[in-house]
Amino acid sequence: MVIVNNYVLAVILCFVIMLCWGSWGNTQKLAAKSWRYELFYWDYVIGMVLFALLLAFTLGSFGHDGEPFLQNIKGVSAANWGWILLGGVIFNASNILLSASTSIAGMSVAFPLGVGLALVLGVANNYIVNHTGNPVLLAAGVALVVVAIVCNGIASGKKGGSDVGGAERRKGVILALVAGVLMSFFSSFVMRGMGNVDAVADAAKFAAPYATPYTAAVIFTLGVLASNFLFNTVVMKKPFVGEPVSYSQYFAGSAGTHLVGMLGGAIWCLGTALSYITSKAAGPAVSYALGQGAPMIAAIWGVFVWKEFKGSGKNVYALLGLMFLFFVAGLSLIVAAGA
Repeated sequence: MVIVNNYVLAVILCFVIMLCWGSWGNTQKLAAKSWRYELFYWDYVIGMVLFALLLAFTLGSFGHDGEPFLQNIKGVSAANWGWILLGGVIFNASNILLSASTSIAGMSVAFPLGVGLALVLGVANNYIVNHTGNPVLLAAGVALVVVAIVCNGIASGKKGGSDVGGAERRKGVILALVAGVLMSFFSSFVMRGMGNVDAVADAAKFAAPYATPYTAAVIFTLGVLASNFLFNTVVMKKPFVGEPVSYSQYFAGSAGTHLVGMLGGAIWCLGTALSYITSKAAGPAVSYALGQGAPMIAAIWGVFVWKEFKGSGKNVYALLGLMFLFFVAGLSLIVAAGA
């Protein structure tokens, strides 16, 4: 399989990771013009699975590092299959809620709140388990990210020029926060199925009974797909906002609309796969810093491209400016603590 070993190339690809994780929501915004997010989400998940398989049978099957995909997936232990599938199920629950929040409150609210909270809880959980990093810098960084999340929440509450009512905006904020709590857990299960963090840092350990990054991506997306038959079916019948939607509506969608959703899943999957295959060369600090910049990319899309805060007062834009400032400062301290 292919693992990136060149530092410069790895750093460039880390920027791609950040762009992928922060930009896939644009496909949901595009599809929303004629397509409910519950229907979009099916295409999104299908796109994830297809792209994971494409990577597995290409980059995951050639090269000199680790085992090729078909050899590896046959040797992955049942326990490691279970850990990665569980990670996919937890991720799917969180991401459905994040998508619901995006459809209600917009990218500039859902991503900073949801993924920002996942960052805070993930850092805290990592320190409790591993006791790694400078505790003072970690605490200061987490505190600044929390302030950024609060600024975003207040800005959302004061948002003007929108046809979304205050009650619905609050629902969008709550969904993002619940999504963030769930999202903080899934990665640890996937990493366990890959042989923990040390396996990612050492390509020689990419072998059965552990999953390679490409095998893990396939198993993970299969867990997302399987759980989607439960989670998304329930949400279709009991939507957070609007009338129920049916599978007949999904199959009546145009090919172009379906492809937009699949593109979103492929974009997310590309970012996730790159985060594993570049980690050895880029180093954990650089990889982590750039990957966690994704909420700010999403916020930039939402504020400046989709104009989600159009019609709001100067005080709202001041709060958004503080959100960007505090989030970047907090993330910098967290990375410095880890380094």
